[in-house]
Amino acid sequence: MLYRFSLLCFALSLSHLMDAQSPTGENPTIRVLSFNILHGANTDGSFDLDAIANVILKVNPDFVALQEVDYKTNRAHKYDLVTELGYRTKMSPLFGRAMYFDGGEYGEGLLSKYSFAKTRNLPLPFTLGNEPRAALEGVVVLPSGDTISIIGTHLDHLDDETDRIQQARSINTTWAKTKYPTILAGDLNAQPGSRTIKIFESFWTASYDKESPKLTYSSKVPDKKIDYVMHYPEQAWSVVNTEAICDPIASDHCAYLAVLEMLK
Repeated sequence: MLYRFSLLCFALSLSHLMDAQSPTGENPTIRVLSFNILHGANTDGSFDLDAIANVILKVNPDFVALQEVDYKTNRAHKYDLVTELGYRTKMSPLFGRAMYFDGGEYGEGLLSKYSFAKTRNLPLPFTLGNEPRAALEGVVVLPSGDTISIIGTHLDHLDDETDRIQQARSINTTWAKTKYPTILAGDLNAQPGSRTIKIFESFWTASYDKESPKLTYSSKVPDKKIDYVMHYPEQAWSVVNTEAICDPIASDHCAYLAVLEMLK
């Protein structure tokens, strides 16, 4: 009797393992959020990480690209912000340094519902004296068995587009030969129709409605779009829905959500 019970348990376990490793046959739907978190400060200066986490939890994303992320800086009270937000949202955290700053580091963050199979942090070109920037990549195997890449970035904020243009070209060149369906998300500090966005859209497909884009800055009275989710290759993805989530206290940016269907 014990032998039969053990054999049954083994068979059930094997069946479950095979199901987990095989494709579901359905197209995965991916919820991607881009969110500039104002180095955790909130617009009222309260430094309430729960307020930021609640914006994320509200939309239940699979991935979050975070910008203005502090790592153990003095102004962030020595917190590792992406790890703190990962803990609060029950997501896997990843930090990528753009520069050393204020007794710690400053850069990009990624949150994922799934573990990272591979990661890299790409320093982006910038003019000496301007703020360094980076693009952070995480490669993830979905429960469907599909492997995808998610990239988070934050481009230069100056009125002069010089650095943004070089940074956009660097990202395009770096991922031109990517072997995975790829998503790019972040605060690009550029509006639709700008030279920077045209460079991106020569390679990436944007998720927003170009006739009526959802505005993302500022969170109190949004009057421009500078936060994006893009994807590559075009035939691998279909946009299901987009939304701007504007919490005027959590951050000065609205979070930007894109729901993408991954096409087989």
